[in-house]
Amino acid sequence: MTKTNSDVRIGLGEKGMLSQMKQTDSQTDVIIRSLHTVPELEEVRQLGARIWGENDSIPTHQTLTACKNGGLVLGAYIGEELVGFQYSFAGYDGERVYLCSHELGIDAAYRSKKIGERLKQAQREEALKKGYKLITWTYDPLESVNGYLNIAKLGGVCSQNIVNCYGEMEDLLNSGLPSDRFLVEWWIAEVKPAAPAAVSVDEMHAVHERSLLAWRLNEDGLPVPQKRDDQPTLTGEPYYVPIPSGIQQLKEKNHELALAWRLH
Repeated sequence: MTKTNSDVRIGLGEKGMLSQMKQTDSQTDVIIRSLHTVPELEEVRQLGARIWGENDSIPTHQTLTACKNGGLVLGAYIGEELVGFQYSFAGYDGERVYLCSHELGIDAAYRSKKIGERLKQAQREEALKKGYKLITWTYDPLESVNGYLNIAKLGGVCSQNIVNCYGEMEDLLNSGLPSDRFLVEWWIAEVKPAAPAAVSVDEMHAVHERSLLAWRLNEDGLPVPQKRDDQPTLTGEPYYVPIPSGIQQLKEKNHELALAWRLH
């Protein structure tokens, strides 16, 4: 599972270590490196506790064991401060071996700076060196930023929706809604298709015609999902499902509306 809160162009140095390439990000430089020691992994646990809550942070002994057995922990640093991390462990489904991407977390003060994307690209490079061809994770389909990163930018493929995947979750980001998730498969040895261009006005009309769900704004300016009276006939063409642009903000303002989006 990946509990992303928002998920450098990184090069690999000699001996398998991530090269510490400076990544200019308006005012700061971000350095990504692979983490192995108990003090480093304890920093990861503490950052995870700040993001999801103390009860949902991953114990250091678990991340340490994963690193020694085909897993991977990457840290994003600005100076000496850990501002983001990515944690993965080895997976096997009875037929194939893959890297299971479990958590990607960014400190709240450093979100929307493409650090999550940089961590995923670094994860890809390290996974390839370990011999992996596939990375999997799950994400909340109502989290629009995560969806754009996972599908449009990285080229991940989603073909499975898992209803209430983890049951009721009580962490700081996921509490209050069923834990529906898309399962992402990222075939990292393949060439990523180009991200789609911006949708034109004419294309937006086609998107509306092929949307499986309608919506409107209520008196507070918040989006309300509605069933379409004229459901389109499903053919081989692409179809669309609208989602709110900020589900966390919507949940804070109107929990019932956020739940309605989940249940639709």
